[in-house]
Amino acid sequence: MPRRKKAADNNFIKFLGTAGARFVMIKQLRASGGIWINCGGTNVLIDPGPGSIVRCASARPKLDPSKLDAIILTHRHLDHANDVNVMIEAMTEGGFKKRGRLFVTKDAVEDDSVVLKHALQFVESMEFLAEKKEYSVGNFTFTTGPRNLHPVETYGLKFNINSKSISLIGDTAFYKDLLDFYKTDVIIVNTVFYEPRPTVQHLSFQEAKHIISNIRPETAILTHFGMTMLKAKPKNLTEELKEETGIDVVAAYDGMTFTP
Repeated sequence: MPRRKKAADNNFIKFLGTAGARFVMIKQLRASGGIWINCGGTNVLIDPGPGSIVRCASARPKLDPSKLDAIILTHRHLDHANDVNVMIEAMTEGGFKKRGRLFVTKDAVEDDSVVLKHALQFVESMEFLAEKKEYSVGNFTFTTGPRNLHPVETYGLKFNINSKSISLIGDTAFYKDLLDFYKTDVIIVNTVFYEPRPTVQHLSFQEAKHIISNIRPETAILTHFGMTMLKAKPKNLTEELKEETGIDVVAAYDGMTFTP
């Protein structure tokens, strides 16, 4: 089981939501608030989907968005990006304090931008994500992976907390480089489907199982569940996989705090 720690302490990963794909998000069968990371006092929010601001307020203890140092938008789809503007406003205290950094894919701010122009004026800086590049904000440093196989531009992330290497394998179809690039102590895998769906570029439980069995991390956390995963009961699936592989496999739940 993941070790839990009060969110007021440093060095934790907080799952503000574990919804994946459209229908779980639309029905709010799981929340869709993204992932909050505190690394040495630096606060970073990844993928503020619908309800992110609400999930911060309802967290125990509460998470204060005005303390955010950065927002990372892995891609433009609304289950990842819907609350990015309100979270920018919250990070900058309504735009009265120009602060914080925005890391974003280029296609998320071009043409039909998901980030409003007035919100972009509030952040201290914006930087485009590109594959296999290192970025830093405060005490938090992360590296992007190869470009994922998905309908829009998106990347997974690698970073370190408490001397543990951690990777977030975001929305993507399976490809071989996943097994090479994301060899870390902890892997977080967006697992939308129970069984593979070759025509849709998301990972399934069967593919997540293959990734975990090959990488063999200390801990694997499954999240971003679609309808078929919820029906298959993620907690039962991960308990069976843990027994089969001997690896600590965890099904994330809304509000879960993990300390590496």
